[in-house]
Amino acid sequence: MPLVAAAICPNPPMIVPEVAGAAADELDDLRTACAEAIGRLLATEPDTVLVLGPGARTVRYGEADHGSLRPYGLDRTVALGPAGDPAGRPDLPLSLLVGAWLLHRAGAPGRRGGQSIAPDASVDECRRIGGDLVEGPDDRVALLVMGDGSACRGERSPGYDDPDAEPYDDAVAAALGKADGAALLGLDPELSARLRVAGRTPWQALAGAVDRTGLSWQGDLSYYAAPYGVSYFVANWMPVGSDRVPA
Repeated sequence: MPLVAAAICPNPPMIVPEVAGAAADELDDLRTACAEAIGRLLATEPDTVLVLGPGARTVRYGEADHGSLRPYGLDRTVALGPAGDPAGRPDLPLSLLVGAWLLHRAGAPGRRGGQSIAPDASVDECRRIGGDLVEGPDDRVALLVMGDGSACRGERSPGYDDPDAEPYDDAVAAALGKADGAALLGLDPELSARLRVAGRTPWQALAGAVDRTGLSWQGDLSYYAAPYGVSYFVANWMPVGSDRVPA
């Protein structure tokens, strides 16, 4: 069984305290939830953690690849793997960069890889990408799935207020809490784009990955809020009957 667990986290740059500055404590609950979710992920003792998230293009990344937080006010380079390599690609997208930061913060051991998925990827393409990620070697693979919900939760949100945003996010929260891959695959790409949902493509890839295992999965949603008019979710997925089920 190559895929042993998955954790779902959002990727706002303000999750990094130095980026948030004086407002850092406003996301303390989110940071705690992410740290606990990644702790559960690492407790399954994966050989490899793959960070999966939205990006401008669909690209596979390696441990030496890195990105910068400079566009968000912090002059810091973050590599996907435990050690940076100047020879690596410098274009790690924000979702994978924040995922790498969370793994570094947790002291995650083992190998790492990354996969970004373009925002216009079709449902079938996302399903295929997720399935392909967990095919192959007998390594124990865990997925860290990054992505935000709608950005239209209120008049001060980045996408202004949209009455469809809250029902959409509630449906995502229910799907993540139940490990309901079919519900995630049912998310409409056009509605998701209108609501500025960054997480649609990686969530659907996650659904494709768990479907490829042929196992039943269980979920645990530990965080769901929209502190800045953008919905953030934190959850864990593990196979039913696993001896390392979510606490």
